[in-house]
Parts: sequence; structure tokens; C-alpha cells
Amino acid sequence: MVSYAFTLENFEYWLLILVRISSFMFIAPFFGQSAVPNQLKIGFSVFISLIIYNVAARPELNYESVVGYAVVVLCEGITGLLIGLAANICNSIVLFAGNIIDMDIGLSMATEFNPEMGTEMTLTGNLYYYLVLLLLTASNMHQYLIRAVCDSFTVIPIGNPNFNWEHLAGAMTRYMGDMFVLGFRIFLPFFACIMILNCVLGIMAKVAPQMNMFAVGMQLKILVGYVVLFLTFFLLPEVAEMVFDEIKTMVVLFAEGMY
Repeated sequence: MVSYAFTLENFEYWLLILVRISSFMFIAPFFGQSAVPNQLKIGFSVFISLIIYNVAARPELNYESVVGYAVVVLCEGITGLLIGLAANICNSIVLFAGNIIDMDIGLSMATEFNPEMGTEMTLTGNLYYYLVLLLLTASNMHQYLIRAVCDSFTVIPIGNPNFNWEHLAGAMTRYMGDMFVLGFRIFLPFFACIMILNCVLGIMAKVAPQMNMFAVGMQLKILVGYVVLFLTFFLLPEVAEMVFDEIKTMVVLFAEGMY
């Protein structure tokens, strides 16, 4: 039964739901982008919270004053931020891979500003970042993120999250290991080709020492890097799938650390 009767108790529960969802929208990938208008984020959060209000369990809230309720609101905000952070940090995998690719092929000093991260990123890192973000939308991964934050009300009661900081730290440590593994898997074709090119340049330096291998090598590395980037472009859906699997894993691990 749908009931939106306004009482102080109903408003308290709805506000807690709104805080968790809006905190998630603020930091989650795709939804939390700076290009998305704030009015749309707020309106979408209010719309989802009104739907969740009628289906989410409403346990008894234990607080004695306004300060106690503020602490409950703060806990709900942290819960939403952690769930959104679990999905958002996985985008750093492609940025890390792009940084080491450009470092290897000689484009590490050619950077451009990434408004989403608020810092300068390398060309390949930005390219991978936006392409994976596009695939995130095309594969309906954004719908999975919405379902994840909605399902969190089933496993993490409203106003009663149980933060297991040791488990959360372990999940973060696992992510850092996975980031290096997945990043180097993306970087591996470039590493192999540039290593072969370096061996060829070393042999040429011995055979023809009068040639300036430094000037020739810089051009060849960039050329080989672009060729490998073109030839491995069809592997981008598999890269995106690895990132999406990591997003699902991290969201589950972070949620397990809060109940």
C-alpha cells in the first residue's frame, strides 16, 4: 500500500533515505559527474527516495535529541558515500593503465585537464576513462548502481549501520592489489611491443653508432604506441568488463563492511 501521509516520524525516515541516496549520487560514477546538473541529481534522489520509502523496512530509531538525530543522519551520509566510493574508485584502474602506457611510449608530459578528477591526466588515460564511462552507460551499468544503493536498505538498516572499519580497510587493500593487476594487464601489449622496440634500437645503436638513437627512438615509440593502441582497440569491451566486475566486487565488499 502506498502511503505518503505527512507526520514527523515519516519525515524522519524519509530524510534518512534521502541522505543516503543523495550522498551516493554525489560521488557515484556517471551520476556524480560535474557535467550532470545539480538540479537533476537532487530531483532524481528525491524521486528514488519517495519510491524506496514505501518498500524499505523502518526499524526503530534510537536517539534522544537533535544532536542524536544529526549523528544518525551523518551515519547515513557516510553509508551512501562509501557505496558510491566503492564504484567510483574503480575508474582509477583505466587512469592508472593510461598513465603507465603514456610513460612508456613517451607521452607522459602531454596532459589535459580532467574535470571529473579535478586534475591533469595523460591522453591515453583520459581516452580510456571516457570510453569506459560510455560503455558503462551503454551496458546499463548505471542501473546496477541504482539497484545496489536501493538494495542496501535491505542489508543495512536505516539509521543503524554497523561500520566494520577493519573489513573496509581490507576491501580497500584488496582493491589496490586488483588495480595494479588489472592496470598491468591493460598495459601488457604496450610493454611487450616497446620492449621489443628497445631491443631493436639497442642493436641498431651497436651496428650504426653514428645514428642518434635518442631522436629516432622517441618518434618510433610514439608511432608504435599508436599502432598498438589501434590494434588493441577491439579489446576495450573486455577492459570495461573487468572494470565492471571490479565495481560489483567492491560494492559488495563495502556493503558487507556496514552490516
